[in-house]
Amino acid sequence: MTTFDDILEETGKFGLCQKRIFGLLCLVSMPFAGVYVGIVFQGFTPEHWCRDPGLNQLSENCGWGQLETRRHIVSLVNDSADAIHAQCERYEVDWNDTGLACEVMKAEFISISFSRAPVLGCKDGWEYDYEGRTSFVTEFDLVCGNSWMVDMFQSMLNVGFLAGSIVMGYLADRFGRKMCFLLSNLLNGVAGILVAISPNYIALLVFRVLYGFGVKGGWVTAYVLITELVGVEYRRMVGVLLQMFFSVGILILPLIAYLIPNWRWLQVAITVPYILFLLYYWFIPESPRWLLSQNNIRKAVHITGQIAKENGKTLSKNIETLTGDNTDITTASFLDLIRTPKMRKYTFILMFNWFTSAVVYQGLIMRLGIQGGNVYVDFLISGVVEFPAAFLILFTIERIGRRIPFATANIVSGVACFVVAFTPDSLLWFKMFVACIGRLGITMAFEMVVFVNTELYPTFVRNLGVSACSTLCDIGGIVAPFLLYRLAVIWLELPLIIFGVIAFVAGALVLMLPETKAHLSHTIKTRGAWRA
Repeated sequence: MTTFDDILEETGKFGLCQKRIFGLLCLVSMPFAGVYVGIVFQGFTPEHWCRDPGLNQLSENCGWGQLETRRHIVSLVNDSADAIHAQCERYEVDWNDTGLACEVMKAEFISISFSRAPVLGCKDGWEYDYEGRTSFVTEFDLVCGNSWMVDMFQSMLNVGFLAGSIVMGYLADRFGRKMCFLLSNLLNGVAGILVAISPNYIALLVFRVLYGFGVKGGWVTAYVLITELVGVEYRRMVGVLLQMFFSVGILILPLIAYLIPNWRWLQVAITVPYILFLLYYWFIPESPRWLLSQNNIRKAVHITGQIAKENGKTLSKNIETLTGDNTDITTASFLDLIRTPKMRKYTFILMFNWFTSAVVYQGLIMRLGIQGGNVYVDFLISGVVEFPAAFLILFTIERIGRRIPFATANIVSGVACFVVAFTPDSLLWFKMFVACIGRLGITMAFEMVVFVNTELYPTFVRNLGVSACSTLCDIGGIVAPFLLYRLAVIWLELPLIIFGVIAFVAGALVLMLPETKAHLSHTIKTRGAWRA
């Protein structure tokens, strides 16, 4: 009997056909970046202050601009550095009864006359310094007491990710990789447009969950499809490079956001690629491995023949005895992940690392939207530094193993968070440099946890182990927005301290893991070949 891996020796393990399909599926990672961290641009919170309808006429008569009007209406509050104008309260003044002339309405007069005036919340809404951009924050007034709703917007996306990973994984196993991939992109196109036309905040959240459901499920299906089409020795490379194209999306996103300053049209721009991915129906095949698992031998043989033809190869008569891989049919349960002390240790450490990667990676990106400065430039620079991650992984893992690079990436990221938090703003470029190092470290850790998780578990529990541990990634994504935005209200650098602690702990825990068998096997083969 001939397995698909045997036939790949004849068709080519990574020939022209697989490279074409790989190139097409890499494009799926690019809009995923816009979905995952587009909140930096779609949900930015500009300078804002209370609206006072009674002051509008006086402001118009006096020819005041926005900032001057703000100075007259808004009280001062104590900040950690100095007194600043309040964003969530204003003076309660009847401007029609003041009888004040424009020329005497100076800042000194205001501070003396209104210092004892009662202060109230923004019952009439807010004014915004839009800077030429609009976001769902300004449209739905998600500031002050409602600012937590911005966190919820991002968290609900990760709720969709969590559900989509589970449900779409089942559908891909039940109905096929290609069908699931196309169904996901159809859902992405519909849900993405619905997000763009959401009439209110509740509808926005509902459609956001559906959007996350399809996007994550579709990406995971694409990942599985390409790894099933190539030879075993190429799986790690295509997996890492597929994730690298997420970084390409990170690089393109600020350019698109700069050209499209309206959050609704930016949402449409992010969604359009998913509609175009429906054209893949004519360009990508079903997974022969999945077809074999369903005993659909005839179609698997047909697709394998097409792959060989495109690769310029000729199949032998072995194709006539093609059958599914001999797999262990033992049914695994979650108890198998915690049954022995060794398995409990693996499971806990891997779960914590999935959680840490999601929290720190997402937190560092979203922090760009609240730290000040030019968000477009900062986002672009931070995207560039992600590129070396994939190449560093591919360069180091076969030479020094998985454990040391994995642990080092986490620890470097954690140390960078501490350094940035305690570096004064006067050393801005130094802070930016260290922040980029931290971003590179957590990107490496995020990409490595995927295949370390796969290699560390035994075969019979591998799929369950990856699925169970990776759910902590989406749970981390649910927690990250609240952790970042709520703690930043107390102190802007406080989230970095938290990120630094959990990243450092994650790195230390990785050192407690053994080296994976995949690396040890590669090392033995390499040394044997060298001695020969």
